[in-house]
Amino acid sequence: MYGIVNKAIGELITANYGAKTWTAVLERSGIENDFFISNEAYDDSITYDLAQAVSDEINISLSEVLIAFGRWWVIATTKEKYGALMASGGSNLRDFLINLPVFHNRVMFIYPKLTPPEFKVKDITENSLTLHYISKRQGLQDFVRGLLEGLSLMFNTPTTIEVLQSRNDGAAFEIFKISW
Repeated sequence: MYGIVNKAIGELITANYGAKTWTAVLERSGIENDFFISNEAYDDSITYDLAQAVSDEINISLSEVLIAFGRWWVIATTKEKYGALMASGGSNLRDFLINLPVFHNRVMFIYPKLTPPEFKVKDITENSLTLHYISKRQGLQDFVRGLLEGLSLMFNTPTTIEVLQSRNDGAAFEIFKISW
C-alpha cells in the first residue's frame, strides 16, 4: 500500500488519542519508520501490522479499527487531500457508488503502482444497490465498510449497510447491500 495509507492511520490515532499513543502503536508494531512518504509503495504487511498494533494498544477489535479508519479515510484524508477527485465521483451517494467501479482508474493516474480492488455495482434502485468488492488483499472488508460509512457521512445520507456475502464465510468476494 502507499505511504499515504500508513500516514492516515497515524493521523487518525494522533487526532483521536494523541501523539504518545501513536508512538506506542509504532513501538508495538515493530515498525522502525516513524514517517511514511505518501506516494511511495510499502509492503502491505506494514499496514496490517499498524492496524493490529492500534487494536492492541487502544483495546478495540481489529474490525473496529478498520471501520474507523475507513470512515477517517473518506472524511479526513480524501476530502482534504483529494477534494476535486472525490467531487468528480458524483454529487450524491447513489451516483458516487454507481461511479465507484471507474474511480480507481482516476486514482491510478496519481498512484501508478496501485493494486486497486474491483467494484461492481448491481441491483440499483432509487433507495439501494449492491456493491461487489473483489480484492487480492485479504481482511479489508471492514475497511470497505468504513469507507461506505464515511461516504454516507460525506454525502449526509443515512444508510444501512448489510453484508450479504463475505470471504469470512467462504465466499469468493464480499457483497454489500447499501440502502438509504
